[in-house]
Amino acid sequence: MNPAAPARPALPPLLLACLAATWLVWGSTYLAIKFALLSLPPFLQMGTRFVAAGGLLLAWMRWRGAPWPSPAQWRNAALVGALMLGGGMGGTAVAEESVGSGLVVAFIAVVPLMMAALNWAGGTRPRRLEAAGIGVGLAGVLMLTQGAGFRASGGGLAAVVVSCAAWSVGSVLSQRRLPLAPGAMGYASEMLCGGLLLLAVAALTGERPLHPLQPLALAAWGYLVVFGSLVAFNAYMVLLARAPALASSYAFVNPVIAMGLGVAVAGEAVTGFEWAAAGVVAVGVLLLLLAERRAPGPAAAPGRPLKPAPCASE
Repeated sequence: MNPAAPARPALPPLLLACLAATWLVWGSTYLAIKFALLSLPPFLQMGTRFVAAGGLLLAWMRWRGAPWPSPAQWRNAALVGALMLGGGMGGTAVAEESVGSGLVVAFIAVVPLMMAALNWAGGTRPRRLEAAGIGVGLAGVLMLTQGAGFRASGGGLAAVVVSCAAWSVGSVLSQRRLPLAPGAMGYASEMLCGGLLLLAVAALTGERPLHPLQPLALAAWGYLVVFGSLVAFNAYMVLLARAPALASSYAFVNPVIAMGLGVAVAGEAVTGFEWAAAGVVAVGVLLLLLAERRAPGPAAAPGRPLKPAPCASE
């Protein structure tokens, strides 16, 4: 009689809590953006959010003794923040003015695939499974663009395309050419710089809070600052350090959660075709993650964990 195979150890409670925060909180932030738009226009909403979150995180890190970023690191934070937060998060909020939050996050799920494609263009040859993931994911995005939600809003589609492209380029540059300050101080400086740029855009475009300010919008804004930008961010960093494969799982779990919440809570309409398209995108992302897990070592892999899609890490 063969001895029973040893049971796989259960995840520690801390990792379970971090995984729940990464999946549920990040998956819900897109709906929170939609609710905050009731009183706060897109650039004003995102600018105030990131200045508040970045200021709190920077103060916390300084209190813990972290050094200030160097002038070069502040410059890099300004450039990366302009792309990832100015273009990435600003475009996301603009898209949600006319497109359902669930469809926006389903489209944004393609960001890891776009980053892999950019690394490919930069000379990092993808393995077969990676190339398959890129192809399947992009096919899913093309399906999404033919659905009722995006076909009804050309402006929303353009905004989310700009968002994904800006976030992907900013992510790749921050990993290769524009390194930020170490740890959370780098994210704090990025949020501050990106938030200030978004506030400047809000001022130039004449954005003002929509009166009367709705309690739901203010509550959603506070949720984005505290839970979206601080709690979930730290949960992701813990997962990244202790269970990197689990940390990357947000990329195909969050779209399902966001679309479900959009339908159940906000009454958003998602057709069967759009659900199927989101599923194809998720399969593409899953293939990409499987390729990373099978990589024999850092030299053969693209080299870094996938950076969260818009609204995730910051």
